[in-house]
Amino acid sequence: QVQLVESGGGSVQTGGSLRLSCAASGIIFSINVMGWYRQAPGKQRELVATITSGGSTNYADSVKGRFTISRDNAKNTVALQMNSLNAEDTAVYYCKAHRLGRHYWGQGTQVTVSS
Repeated sequence: QVQLVESGGGSVQTGGSLRLSCAASGIIFSINVMGWYRQAPGKQRELVATITSGGSTNYADSVKGRFTISRDNAKNTVALQMNSLNAEDTAVYYCKAHRLGRHYWGQGTQVTVSS
């Protein structure tokens, strides 16, 4: 099993920045892709960004140029630096890990952007 714990959410004004972190524990070897997803009220959960163990990244079009995903394989952590935040970024953000064909989710952290 893989356990994921997110931190770093909170409230910020439009144009501000937040940094989310996710720490993986448990059976963590062979974790390939880690990523961030988000779910706004009344909407489906959507991909924000992913990163492979080799460092290849993928971003949703809506966050390209504003968000940066990074990973520390030695510490088993993944981070999401979010800049130029706007109201549309308000959501619960979830960390996800892929390991040997299984997906694992964190409990989520709330990000609220207000004007």
